[in-house]
Amino acid sequence: MPPARKRTLRPTAPLIAGALTIGALVLPAQTEAQAAGSVVKVTGSQGNWQLTVDGSPYQLKGLTWGPSAADAERYMPDLASMGVNTIRTWGTDASSRPLLDSAAAHGIKVVAGFWLQPGGGPGSGGCVDYVTDTSYKNQAMSEFTNWVSTYKDHPGVLMWDVGNESVLGLQNCYSGDQLERERDAYTGFVNDVARKIHGIDPNHPVTSTDAWVGAWPYFKKNAPDLDLYAVNAYNAVCDIKSAWQQGGYTKPYIVTETGPAGEWEVPDDANGVPQEPTDQAKADGYTRAWGCITGHQGVALGATMFHYGTEYDFGGIWFNLLPAGQKRLSYYAVKRAYGKDTSHDNTPPVISDLTVEGGAGSVQAGRDLTLAVRATDPDGDRISYEVLDNSKYIDQSSQLNSRSFTDLGGGRLRVTAPDRPGVWKVYVKATDGRGNVGVETRSIRVVPPQVNGVNVALGKPATASSYQTGGGDCPCTAANAVDGKLDTRWASDWSDPQWIQVDLGAGTTFTHVQLVWETAYAKGYTLQTSDDGQNWRTVREVTDGNGGVDDLDVTGTGRYVRVNATARGTAWGYSLYEFGVYK
Repeated sequence: MPPARKRTLRPTAPLIAGALTIGALVLPAQTEAQAAGSVVKVTGSQGNWQLTVDGSPYQLKGLTWGPSAADAERYMPDLASMGVNTIRTWGTDASSRPLLDSAAAHGIKVVAGFWLQPGGGPGSGGCVDYVTDTSYKNQAMSEFTNWVSTYKDHPGVLMWDVGNESVLGLQNCYSGDQLERERDAYTGFVNDVARKIHGIDPNHPVTSTDAWVGAWPYFKKNAPDLDLYAVNAYNAVCDIKSAWQQGGYTKPYIVTETGPAGEWEVPDDANGVPQEPTDQAKADGYTRAWGCITGHQGVALGATMFHYGTEYDFGGIWFNLLPAGQKRLSYYAVKRAYGKDTSHDNTPPVISDLTVEGGAGSVQAGRDLTLAVRATDPDGDRISYEVLDNSKYIDQSSQLNSRSFTDLGGGRLRVTAPDRPGVWKVYVKATDGRGNVGVETRSIRVVPPQVNGVNVALGKPATASSYQTGGGDCPCTAANAVDGKLDTRWASDWSDPQWIQVDLGAGTTFTHVQLVWETAYAKGYTLQTSDDGQNWRTVREVTDGNGGVDDLDVTGTGRYVRVNATARGTAWGYSLYEFGVYK
């Protein structure tokens, strides 16, 4: 799994005699031994390996790195205070130096990554034909070896990590026999890179990361020059030991990502979306993961658990130890796992229960709902709340939106439901004013507001200026907008103007129109009626549409009712889940 978004690391001054300079900050001088870099080796024999740094045993007690390099000096002291001795990155280039510099200054080493397409496992792009694309492979080899040459003597380097989840990710590009050929070619290329790195830098091991152990047979067959394996495993981390034993492997491994269960590992909730673990369950996930890693003595050489990140979005709330810089229960769980005492730390509020009063199966768009929160603070600090929502399961957005609310007392928070139908995530943050936060989330299903009267458009013939014939959930014909279903839609071409109309069968007087927009909504449109489908009368003009649900109290008469859309609210076309006409 890659970080939430690709980082841009800002270069700074190189090491200078007597001091390490990062921006305007001057750190203590390095010793002569540090400046020369470390010798890192995988030593021992089958099932009894260890990692050594300058001859001393070294167990990775690590985290994946999220902040920018510009903030490295801000966070490295905190990482050191947690007992962290290693961080992992996904890319290494000219911008990596300030991160390496700051890490070394605080006694922290870096698993320095190199990104290969299609990295990141399921859903990632960037297909490469590793069987035939010598140009891409030559370019990657040249780039990687250049940065190995640049940083091989840097005291911050622990090892090199070539690729991330590409054996898994290749299934996004190929299938069948071709997929097998590509996976063999990819892991063969990883071996070529490892051999080349060893020729340049004999003092640091080389590994390669993939998702779960499904990649290991390919590495076993095609990449003998890797010094050790690396694997991303979340809820399945405790199965690695038996998989390693059953697979007959002859190399040790590190776990490069682990922690709580991910979206792909949890059951769906009542609204059909992944049920996010509670804060306590996430904290327990880190504790459990570290126990299983250390339980495979002589083979598992440590871990960089996921994720020391401050991103404040959907993924950040699911995985980050300190989203928006606020520390969670998971932060302290990792600190304890790495041997540090937290008994004197001020720790986060604990939310033991979060419910949506009245249930979450049918919350009307734009109407009030009440969240009931049960939270306590172990240090007796005053708790304050924040409510947010997210629409990922509607439009794939990762953004969190702050919602205003009324505190009704007793942990009851009244908030207005989103205006857009679909399944939303609602989050409650409990903060203690001391840099700590507890977060819990539930899903709610938002439905259009109920309308008094009869929908005379339901099931009637509908036509449109255009419709999308394929792709995704299409064909998206005009009939989909009058079928009474919120999981079908009409979608137009991506141009202005467009229209959709319904034939009521006879002249009809109506008093209300409800439009339920998909993401592609109309910012400007007119509502029109006609007796013959040719000559139109405008009964309402809208110039400030914002999507969601448009409930229009409007009186009109005619056999035909039309939405004539003239200004799109997005770069796409127009799309309606439902077009209801009520009398």
